[in-house]
Amino acid sequence: MRKMNLSKKIVLNLVGIFAVLVLVVLGLVNVNQARAQTASQPAAGNPTKDIAGDWQGTLHVGKDLRLVLKITKADGGGYKAGFYSIDQGGSLIPVAKVTLDGTTVKMSVTAIGGTYEGKLSSDGNSIVGNWSQGPSPLPLTLTRATPETAWAIPEPPPVIPPMAANANPSFEVATIKPSKPDTPGKWFGFRAGHVVTMNTNLNDLIAVAYGLHAKQIIGGPAWFDTDLFDIEGKPDAAGQPNQKQTGIMLQKLLAERFKLTFHHDKKDLSVYVIGATSSGSKMTKSTSGPDDPTAFFFTKLGNLTVRNLTMAAFASWMQGSVTDRPVVDQTGLTDRYDFQLKWTPDDSQFAQFRGTGVIVKPTDDPNAPPALYSAIQEQLGLKMGPAKIADDVIVIDHVEKPSDN
Repeated sequence: MRKMNLSKKIVLNLVGIFAVLVLVVLGLVNVNQARAQTASQPAAGNPTKDIAGDWQGTLHVGKDLRLVLKITKADGGGYKAGFYSIDQGGSLIPVAKVTLDGTTVKMSVTAIGGTYEGKLSSDGNSIVGNWSQGPSPLPLTLTRATPETAWAIPEPPPVIPPMAANANPSFEVATIKPSKPDTPGKWFGFRAGHVVTMNTNLNDLIAVAYGLHAKQIIGGPAWFDTDLFDIEGKPDAAGQPNQKQTGIMLQKLLAERFKLTFHHDKKDLSVYVIGATSSGSKMTKSTSGPDDPTAFFFTKLGNLTVRNLTMAAFASWMQGSVTDRPVVDQTGLTDRYDFQLKWTPDDSQFAQFRGTGVIVKPTDDPNAPPALYSAIQEQLGLKMGPAKIADDVIVIDHVEKPSDN
């Protein structure tokens, strides 16, 4: 049975298009891995203008997000920058490029698929423009900060070392509560030493615990889809659990608190198969080790970043977040890879998050990325297509709703 590779820092928090994307990235990108990427561009136009300094502004996305941009001069001319969302943890987000052309300021934050363009004021103390990260730009005015007005950037959270590889953890204590009605999003993650889920139903929990697609779970009652739970549990072993250990803890929780019992079977299922091509892979082999952090996150729908994942793990994450059926890895590739994949989603994708603010919209943009199948072949050197095979399923024998905490 394929295992769901649950990244230590990967979350699928879908809380409004912009807030989702920034939260996902801040949950998924490990603080130790964040590095300020810089690119130098010569400043053009009025040479008296200078954007070096600290800038700050508030983005209004249902709730206010305070943003801080630190710009310095780059060696050889031009600028480099660091970007922070201080109401979402304040971790450094790499800025790939920042330029000044006349009075036009442009910034590219490729780590989260964001761009900014604005006009520098005549006094050089404000930039009025728009932040883009998704289908609709949002107004954002940046003002030059002074020592008196500058917002404090939070200290990064302490780094929690990994749990011992041979640990077989359980939850020392766990709370299970019904999710608040009408709360958007669905989230899995590790926060402040606790495994946390938000707005997760039983299909979600079983799928993550056992590395399955929801269509591989047979015989569940109707409330498997409709009843949503928030779970927070403290492991009984020190350190941050890896993907397998997180699954083990969820398996034990499901058996103890939901009284879940089931048996394994095989069933002919419609699936997607990922295979190798005669031309060979175009992916970059990761230099990270098997116990190093992994990443699978979206900066927007169809704009995926993968770090240090095997193809089996990639298939598991695709079926858990994107596809409407299981995904089977038949590439025969065993290395770990780093890559980006950009495609234009269709309305069969991201169905797991319907009702959580995620909307797949058709596009008539002639420059839009290709469909998923084509993107995988063109960008990764792999092939993906539908098939029908005998696949693993679990058949529910007994389950109960959890008692109140």
